[in-house]
Amino acid sequence: MSRSPFTNPKVKQEQQTQVQNSTFPVPGGKFFFLCQNGHPSLMAPPAQQKSFRLERVDRGGACSLPCSVGMIRTYSVLAGILALALLSAGCEDAAKRPVRAGGVPPPPGSPAPAPAGAAPPVKLAPLPLGGTNRVPLPLVPQPPSEQEALVARVEARFAAGEQEYRAGHMTSARRKFDQALDELLESGLDLEGDPRLALLYHRLVDRAYAYELQAFQEGGGLQESPTVAAAIDEVEEVDAPADPALKGRAEEAARKVSHDLPLTVNDNVLSFLNFFQTAKGRAIVETGLRRAGRYREMISRILREEGMPQDLIYLAQAESAFQPQALSRAGARGMWQFVPSRGQQYGLRRTWWVDERQDPERATRAAARHLRDLYAQFGDWYLAIAAYNCGPGNVQKAIERTGYADFWELFRRNVLPRETRNYVPIILALTLIAKDADRYGISVDPESPAAFDVVKPGHPIDLRLVAETLEVDLDTLRLLNPSLLRSVTPADPGFELRLPKNTAQRFFSEIAAIPSEKWVSWRRHRVEPGDTLSSIARRYRVTAANLAEANSIERSETLHPGQKLVIPSAQPEPLRSKLVRYRVRRGDTLSGISDRFGVSAEEVKRWNRLRSNRVGRGMVLRIYSPGGGPEAAPVRRPARKSPAKGAAQSADQKKKAPAAKK
Repeated sequence: MSRSPFTNPKVKQEQQTQVQNSTFPVPGGKFFFLCQNGHPSLMAPPAQQKSFRLERVDRGGACSLPCSVGMIRTYSVLAGILALALLSAGCEDAAKRPVRAGGVPPPPGSPAPAPAGAAPPVKLAPLPLGGTNRVPLPLVPQPPSEQEALVARVEARFAAGEQEYRAGHMTSARRKFDQALDELLESGLDLEGDPRLALLYHRLVDRAYAYELQAFQEGGGLQESPTVAAAIDEVEEVDAPADPALKGRAEEAARKVSHDLPLTVNDNVLSFLNFFQTAKGRAIVETGLRRAGRYREMISRILREEGMPQDLIYLAQAESAFQPQALSRAGARGMWQFVPSRGQQYGLRRTWWVDERQDPERATRAAARHLRDLYAQFGDWYLAIAAYNCGPGNVQKAIERTGYADFWELFRRNVLPRETRNYVPIILALTLIAKDADRYGISVDPESPAAFDVVKPGHPIDLRLVAETLEVDLDTLRLLNPSLLRSVTPADPGFELRLPKNTAQRFFSEIAAIPSEKWVSWRRHRVEPGDTLSSIARRYRVTAANLAEANSIERSETLHPGQKLVIPSAQPEPLRSKLVRYRVRRGDTLSGISDRFGVSAEEVKRWNRLRSNRVGRGMVLRIYSPGGGPEAAPVRRPARKSPAKGAAQSADQKKKAPAAKK
């Protein structure tokens, strides 16, 4: 009868000797073993538990225990039995929950496979989409929101406009651009409150304006010519004191000088006589009298033909100092300061290319006829002149309100705009000074009338090409053609271009070397010492080969100073636009602001989402001006005012409401 390894002393001694300090691997998990006298034991008698120690063995680690080989085998057998039991339990559980490959359910009605000897699986109710009688419903997309639908329509309209533009149909493209922007503006949605709509609006405006600039960029001479401030804006708000010392001299002059308009001398006239003696006032008078020499003969002739008093010439002195490019804050333009509506009434044409309010002869004819109509309406020259300034309707209302058809009575009763009340005294003061300039210490040399030839090019032509052809200054051509808003003439066969005297024949003979369809893009160059064909080509950004071909010369041919070359397809200077933020000032009108920046009133309304032509003082307008336009009023944060001061200022502003210009 053999003894157990636990009880046989000899075997036990051998095992202790052979496996001293051997390691016992622990298969997985974190287990705690209770050991007694250095030997592992699964169970310990309660009486001996105090001598046990607790040891922790981590996964993958080993328990360094002094164990015999027999004990290791015994515990290995026990561990194997335990693992087999766990494996059997896992297989049994897996059999109860069969897994299908790919997670795809079997066809409806087919039995699910089950392993042999396993319990039949529990049948679950079919999923909602798995029934044989169920038809899958299509996924219906949600309808777009009102905002998304609007954005889609607007972008579609704008894309259609871009297609028209690429096809060369600028008129149709502009119409579609406007329709897209109008639909966005008239949608009733809050564009400012919705960042997406605000971004869309400004992006479309920028793109539309870029297309507009690009369409008119060919030739580079399509930026509007600069304007100058109207003299009347500098004078009519002056508040100068009357000088009693001037009264006797002025009254004596009024009696001695010849005149065909009544000359009244009172404190109001004397105050402006005093102002015109100051440095600023004297400069205005001298500039006007000097420039008057250029136009006096023409104006006198037209006034005589229309049966008007010759002294009406001093309205042009007061309005613009005889400057055809004068532009007022109210949008009146030209030597006689017509607003667009009044100019159109008297036949002054206004297009993107030409504004006949700046044509000295045509505007003088229109002014003479307008003044004749006003005199026929009021029967008094002072009232007619006042109506020329603020409009006949305002003067008629003042007469009906007071019952007086007398300018000075209306002046005293303060029923006319302030600018109009000053307008008549200004003209009377200028008339007195102009008729007796030496008495007031003013002496100028008047300019001579400009002599010119008139030609009809028949095709658009760049004034720079004309200047290069005739070897004259560009400013000379602009001075002869003040009604031309651009440096390129319109595509009007009847357009008359004024050239310096005795140059018409030379113009036609030399311009014939350039095809008429190239008159906008081609140039002429006068060879200077040191010029070569290659250097000229680089200057105008053309190839030397094209330059030689256009002039029928060899590339190696020597150029001579003074020789004239035709420059084919000269690249125009880029016409850049600039976003300007303009703060509306007192006296500004929408038409005046748009004229000042060389854009249309409709564009200003569209850029700023204005629904009417009214603009208020202090309003900040967003304007895309070609080249930046004139200097804009700075946009500053308004200073905080006390309620009392603000109320007083508001009352003062109401008293100073600007006159409606002519």
